[in-house]
Amino acid sequence: MNRQLAAWSFVAPALAVITLFFVGPVIAGLALSLTDFDLYALADLGNLRFVGFANYAQVLQMPLFWKALGNTVYFVLVGVPLSIAVSLGCALLLNSKLAHFKGFYRTALFAPVVTTVVAVAVIWRYLFHERYGLVNAALNGIGLPAPDWLGDPAWSMPTIILFAVWKNFGYNMIILIAALQAIPEDLYEAARIDGAGRLAQMRHISLPMLGPTLLMVSVLTMAGYFQLFAEPYVMTRGGPLQSTVSVLYLMYEEGFKWWNLGSASAVAFLLFVLMAVCTQGLLWLARRRGAQA
Repeated sequence: MNRQLAAWSFVAPALAVITLFFVGPVIAGLALSLTDFDLYALADLGNLRFVGFANYAQVLQMPLFWKALGNTVYFVLVGVPLSIAVSLGCALLLNSKLAHFKGFYRTALFAPVVTTVVAVAVIWRYLFHERYGLVNAALNGIGLPAPDWLGDPAWSMPTIILFAVWKNFGYNMIILIAALQAIPEDLYEAARIDGAGRLAQMRHISLPMLGPTLLMVSVLTMAGYFQLFAEPYVMTRGGPLQSTVSVLYLMYEEGFKWWNLGSASAVAFLLFVLMAVCTQGLLWLARRRGAQA
């Protein structure tokens, strides 16, 4: 009994923090999504009414919600594999015995992760400016066409994806480097004795041993990319032609521009359901692949 009391006393502060800053707001948000909480209810709670799932039905009938959902899914489907591929490639290069100044390059490649996303997004917005940006100046200098990166619906989301990958890949790179360093060197020595080249070693040793780490990195990256907001908010304001409006950006506008806090909460929980389904699907595929192996 004393041991149980001691254990609970150790975990109680953490549980209290989780309850106060996570469980409580989640429950409050769920309750809010079932009401018509708006600016009038904010002024007088007597105007608050319970509407059940009417907010969810209204959101699902909004064309802008499906547009935002399509943009978010496009961002995730392209950005997550690209980010993981860049992270894995840099991790393999920096883990190589032929690489020099590893500490410098790890710090340099990880630096974008710790920079402020808003400040860096403003810089990127000017770098990709149609007339005055350095990117288009370089393209014009070598005779290539210079598109309107943030003003053309065909290029706006790819530009934001490129920015997000550059901003975030260093975090996964550090995790993958640690996982690569944990692989026993004996496996590579045995493979070299058997005549396996570098590509064969990576395919049959590195990638299989990195499986659990890649799964974790994929889940974390996917969860983060579903919460796309700061990049389109700073760089494009959801434009052009709503081509960069994300689900989280739509939630922000519903809640803090139009003060439809009930609808905004419904959007948030629909995004949560989507993220949970995608995460469980990814875990199911990983378990199925592991069972087949």
